[in-house]
Amino acid sequence: MTNHATPKRHLPSSPFKAPLSPDPKHFATGDQVTHDMYGLGRVIGVENGIAATVDFGSEQRRIPSPYTKMTKL
Repeated sequence: MTNHATPKRHLPSSPFKAPLSPDPKHFATGDQVTHDMYGLGRVIGVENGIAATVDFGSEQRRIPSPYTKMTKL
């Protein structure tokens, strides 16, 4: 069984271009954000490169990196 979350590595001998990796997202305390599942919120804590704690009003959530569903406003 293969793990679909792990990207395949690019071989130097491949005739195809290497896939571009998106720039990692960075958040700071106080940033206003939107999340695909939880909606609007404000970052209240940051663990650099690991996770961000976000206050969504009715609840607080720890969102792990790489923050694929969260965008800074």
